[in-house]
Amino acid sequence: MQIDLNADLGEGAGSDEELLKLVSSANIACGWHAGDASTMRQCVRWAIDNHVAIGAHPSFPDRANFGRSTMHLPPEEIVAGVLYQIGALAAIVKAEGGTLAHVKPHGALYNQAVKEPELAAAIVDAVRRFDPGLRFFGLAGSGMISAAERVGLKPVEEVFADRGYMPDGSLVPRSQPGALIEDEEQSLAQTLSLVRDHRVTAIDGSVVAVNAQSVCLHGDGAHALAFARRIRSTLEREGIAVMATA
Repeated sequence: MQIDLNADLGEGAGSDEELLKLVSSANIACGWHAGDASTMRQCVRWAIDNHVAIGAHPSFPDRANFGRSTMHLPPEEIVAGVLYQIGALAAIVKAEGGTLAHVKPHGALYNQAVKEPELAAAIVDAVRRFDPGLRFFGLAGSGMISAAERVGLKPVEEVFADRGYMPDGSLVPRSQPGALIEDEEQSLAQTLSLVRDHRVTAIDGSVVAVNAQSVCLHGDGAHALAFARRIRSTLEREGIAVMATA
């Protein structure tokens, strides 16, 4: 058995270099919610050094609120913005001798696309227009995955170690209790259930079937690095290899 571990990087947390020794895929902020050209370039270099798959992590134009503000923009504006951000990172990746492997939306852009088909369609259209060979990371079982499949992209179904789940398989909104799992043992148990058993217990106690292909490790928490080490060692102890999706 194998699983991909991904982390959102280039967001100013200060642990990017060490996290890149633990994960198999990196989603690098493209400047609209966090990061800048120098940060992107450094993250790309570290990713290449550690043989980590490189992905773009585009967001809404919302640096003031870390890309977490709800926005309703015309589809063409979404397409243009996503293309702009992917292109910025891709230029750096090419100049450093690497390969751009995937795209994963960030924050509100990601969470709204789970519920809004028109938004999901605009995002995957931008990715397809840029490079139809790129993988697309989206919430497992959501409309993001089906939107990617409809335009011929290869989706990667993502799950979360430290986020609560709703009975429909979506994430508990950050504004509600249970959105974040603070207890590390609970997060580790949820990760194993997602990866090994392909299921997760929602906040109402129901069990939701989930196709886990990549586990997201948030890189911006105070204990992100230590927790990432625990997850990686736990998976390996269970005989689950950590590697990027092909």
